[in-house]
Amino acid sequence: VQLQASGGGLVQAGGSLRLSCAASGRTFSRYGMGWFRQAPGKEREFVATISGSGGSTYYADSVKGRFTISRDNAKNTVYLQMNNLKPEDTAVYYCATSSLYAIATMTSSYDYWGQGTLVTVSS
Repeated sequence: VQLQASGGGLVQAGGSLRLSCAASGRTFSRYGMGWFRQAPGKEREFVATISGSGGSTYYADSVKGRFTISRDNAKNTVYLQMNNLKPEDTAVYYCATSSLYAIATMTSSYDYWGQGTLVTVSS
């Protein structure tokens, strides 16, 4: 299984970015997907998750109302639309594919991870 994340970059506070993660190597629609992030000196934290069908989503409180996770099963791709970005959103963002069909917030539920894409939000 391979996951290729893209879309990171430098943006000013209040701006938007859209991350993409293309998956290959397993039947994409059978598994939940998630986005996590890791800021310098901090542990990796959960951001958002989506079920295999896309019918269920769940967000960390810190991004709720600003970020939207979605997926296109025909393209084997999951997205993270990030609006109203804040400096505290600065981190390396990782996509991951879960071993479950349903949504999941724990890193232990995810068995494959992408390489990460850096998001930097300037104040």
